[in-house]
Amino acid sequence: MLIIPIKDGENIDRALKRYKRKFDKTGTVRQLRSRQAFIKPSVVRRAQVQKAAYIQNMKDGLES
Repeated sequence: MLIIPIKDGENIDRALKRYKRKFDKTGTVRQLRSRQAFIKPSVVRRAQVQKAAYIQNMKDGLES
């Protein structure tokens, strides 16, 4: 459970923004979405390698 202490006279919008930022940092939504379906470890590794190759290709293209 996330606890966000609200200071005296603090705007509710600012407190809500702090809550949203803290919630995003916990990664709860990402974890729930990843657990919806099982993905084999080999498929996960393959996707990571493909992503790394794509990023490296983009960086190489910008340098030249």
